Amino acid sequence: MAHLLSMQCLASLRKSGNLIHFRAAALGIDKRNYSSKKGSSGEYLHQSVVPSMHYQKSLPRLPIPKLEDTIRRYLAAQKPLLDDNQFGTTEKLARDFQNGVGKQLHEELEAQDKNNKHTSYISGPWFDMYLSARDSVVLNFNPFMSFNPDLKTEYNDQLVRATNIVCSAVRFMKTLRAGLLEPEVFHLNPAKSDTDSFKRFIRWVPSSLSWYGAYMVNAYPLDMSQYFRLFNSSRIPKRGRDELFTDEKGRHLLVMRKGHMYVFDIVDRDGNLVKPAEIQSHLKYILTDPTPVAAFPLGVLTSENRDVWAGLRDKLVAAGNAEVLQVVDSALFCLCLDDEDMRDHIHISHNMLHGDGCNRWYDKSFSVILTKDGQAAINFEHSWGDGVAVLRFQNEIFKDTTEQPLVHPGSAAAAAVDSDSAVRRLQFKLDDELENGIKKAKENFDSAVSKLTIDAMEFRRGGKEQLKKSKLSPDAIAQLAFQMGFLRQYGQTVATYESCSTAAFKHGRTETIRPATMHTKQCSHAFVCQPGQHSVEQLKAMLNECSKYHGQLTKEAAMGQGFDRHLFALRYLASSKGQALHSLYTDPAYAAINHNILSTSTLTSPAVSLGGFAPVVPDGFGVGYGVHDDWIGCNVSSYPARNVHEFLQCVHKSLEDIFTVLEGKPIS
Repeated sequence: MAHLLSMQCLASLRKSGNLIHFRAAALGIDKRNYSSKKGSSGEYLHQSVVPSMHYQKSLPRLPIPKLEDTIRRYLAAQKPLLDDNQFGTTEKLARDFQNGVGKQLHEELEAQDKNNKHTSYISGPWFDMYLSARDSVVLNFNPFMSFNPDLKTEYNDQLVRATNIVCSAVRFMKTLRAGLLEPEVFHLNPAKSDTDSFKRFIRWVPSSLSWYGAYMVNAYPLDMSQYFRLFNSSRIPKRGRDELFTDEKGRHLLVMRKGHMYVFDIVDRDGNLVKPAEIQSHLKYILTDPTPVAAFPLGVLTSENRDVWAGLRDKLVAAGNAEVLQVVDSALFCLCLDDEDMRDHIHISHNMLHGDGCNRWYDKSFSVILTKDGQAAINFEHSWGDGVAVLRFQNEIFKDTTEQPLVHPGSAAAAAVDSDSAVRRLQFKLDDELENGIKKAKENFDSAVSKLTIDAMEFRRGGKEQLKKSKLSPDAIAQLAFQMGFLRQYGQTVATYESCSTAAFKHGRTETIRPATMHTKQCSHAFVCQPGQHSVEQLKAMLNECSKYHGQLTKEAAMGQGFDRHLFALRYLASSKGQALHSLYTDPAYAAINHNILSTSTLTSPAVSLGGFAPVVPDGFGVGYGVHDDWIGCNVSSYPARNVHEFLQCVHKSLEDIFTVLEGKPIS
């Protein structure tokens, strides 16, 4: 049923011509209008007519693709990466898997899925993959998204902005927990579905049927099962596999400054937001605390290898710190106040992605970071969710703090408040072994981040509007530019990963779009290696082919019809049964396609100025990008094995060439 529905959904998406937007929307990026009754009490961001979780029960289930489709898609993705001999071997192994072990595993996976209708086939294995990873969460997993500045510049003052963000965050939390947060819905025809009359109708449709009601008017509710982990949540290090912890009773905020940790309540005993002037007083107290920089900043331990950190945490507990760690883990969220001004975008990226390691608690579900000059960003732990909930939170917070700030540049902090007794600086009992552990963690951290280079590029000659006029997918062209750029720089086509949300399904996570295709390979060679050998019309035709095929891959991924998650789940199932892995999984070509040299993710939102993450392999690039109306931006990271500055020059040249061809001129 769900499979059929997703196919129908696909058909309606195709008719709408909004396919690329569907992917963006599944990431929670645009096409949403959260208009609703404003909260009269000031305690809520808004009061949705439709309960927040109204659609959750009736969301369609993530389909398990047919095994033959998965193998076909896998081989199509392998073709541009292999020579004929290698491809012959890989094809033989894949067919053998499809007709033997793979067939049995697939049937078992389907049977397991039938018995677990409350979730998706990928949810458990995906949590396991993240929580079992032993690498540091810094650089390897936690990404960042930075806020645009407030257009009213005086509101970017560190204290004012921090107070407003904290107040808006509490309002968001309260709105969510009261079931009053507008459900996350992607509207393909907002004039019909994003209306008060439709909302008044759908709220009376039982939640077991509500998804179908939305579907009838071309609206697609998205999974919101990750939202409860936003607040009062932490990842707890354990040997072998970490755990996720949530304690919704916590009413306090965790604040970090100079490596010290402070807590104070931001929600009172009745569950209401503490007065904004009091929150401002407490934050001012922390910002003016003359205590010198922490000699042994505990936060740096959260940047360690997970088993090392788990061992040190056990020692912290044994040394009498259990209660204080519980305070950290149960805090609503973490606010990091940095004492540094930012020089430029690159400095912002480094600071928000990793910082100095001392003024962060990387295990919190998310941290809001605010620099001395009021630059703000969110850094989040990735195991509990894919950024859908975080981006919604960021969009709402940005809107609320800029449109309805609760404190103002001239606002006096509450005079009669005794911040000295309300704010508690956390004290930890440390012995020599723990102090050495902190020192070692800091050395490891410094060594790791010293290898990371970040650079950014803005292409100003055109963007989404011009590409759409040429009937090309903006995302496809950005991805093609990365393929061309890498070919120009290194002379090869390599494994490329583009993240796509499957939040249109119950407990969906992500699927992979594989942007390196036979079409992009042919087109890149024509532009880079044979610039004079093709007419403008031939080059345009190639661009069109790339765009069409990328559109199809995007559609398939958003509909749960990629190959990566399916093959991953089959491998996970075999391993969990103690089976020897089939040679499809030990094939060097399988290792190579999962060694993603180009790891890419796109984001455009009115709240976000830039996002970024580190490469996922030592010889890779981490490519954050956004295609805007009239420009294209990239924020790219690399380690010493690659030259990020040169890569961005090559990407820029590729975009120049593509836009030259679109203007009907030959390339030189």
